[in-house]
Amino acid sequence: MELFEIRHLKEQLSQSIDDLGLYLKIDEKREVLKNIESEFENPDIWNDQDRVKILSKEKTKLSALVKMYDDGLTKRDDVETLLEMYQEDKNDDIFKELEDTVVEWKKAVADVEFKRMLSGEADFNSAIVSINAGSGGTESQDWASMLYRMLSMYADKHKFKVTELDYLDGEEAGIKSVTFLVEGAYAYGLFKSEAGVHRLVRISPFDSSARRHTSFTSIAVTPEIDDDILVEIKDDDIRVDTYRSSGAGGQHVNKTDSAIRITHFPTGIVVTCQNERSQHKNKESAFKVLRSKLYELEIIKRKEKEAQYSGDKKEISWGSQIRSYVLHPYKMVKDHRTDVETGNTVAVLNGDLDSFVKAYLLKFGEPV
Repeated sequence: MELFEIRHLKEQLSQSIDDLGLYLKIDEKREVLKNIESEFENPDIWNDQDRVKILSKEKTKLSALVKMYDDGLTKRDDVETLLEMYQEDKNDDIFKELEDTVVEWKKAVADVEFKRMLSGEADFNSAIVSINAGSGGTESQDWASMLYRMLSMYADKHKFKVTELDYLDGEEAGIKSVTFLVEGAYAYGLFKSEAGVHRLVRISPFDSSARRHTSFTSIAVTPEIDDDILVEIKDDDIRVDTYRSSGAGGQHVNKTDSAIRITHFPTGIVVTCQNERSQHKNKESAFKVLRSKLYELEIIKRKEKEAQYSGDKKEISWGSQIRSYVLHPYKMVKDHRTDVETGNTVAVLNGDLDSFVKAYLLKFGEPV
């Protein structure tokens, strides 16, 4: 990078960070954080745990965004300092540090610009993800396990914690279904782009004639719902069954009748959880998943109603095919919603999904 390029990039990034500060109303968010801190200094607030939880969540959410913005400001100061140092002493080491810091600053600004698209009602929450193999037996079940690995690696890249809640082995290979919790700030905002049907085209490793097969697997993503969000579940509307975990064996199977199945009669939703050996913990996790699914169902109904009044006839459904992964006769992954595509299928299946996620958020996100 030449010095004139660094100066030009510095001006661009400086303008971007100033614009983002106004766009995101950072000063107002700082004031809200200050007010929350003041409330926490009042001893009486600790008698109202519901209020404490609401304020704690708001503080965590605002602090994460303000910190990202402040990181951008810090990088700007660092770049200006290094520029001054280089002007006084044309040292190669200083120039290299300046170059590296500009690159880091560019990334910091891009992160803030990215996060501004994550302003949906539950985007900050953790995510509950379910993968279900479609028809096609072993082919689809193997594809489901590949998607589970892909999403787990994507979560790891973003420093999220993945906890398996329910797992059902495939008959010969792969998995029939899996449900897992992705914990971390903005997990739902990032993972919601993966909800829908994923299509795989490849030469089947299970076909002795080496024929090309097409497999479909669906992914559902719902936000983990906090206790302060009211989702009513009446006792008369559900049935809770206990049973012994099923599967081919190994780490996914418990040896006691600790697995839980909850059936919600009004919606027909059935939730199972068999990860823990404790029946109580499985029941707790199952109710968490049920609340999440009921909340998401209510959001979808709300969007359908808004679309009806606004004249928007777009189908609101997670069921449409969203992305194709072609491994033969050529290599390509294409998102049908945004037209983003890449020939680096290995990277995508290893969890490199940011280009797809960012394009989805730019097109369908809810900027603040």
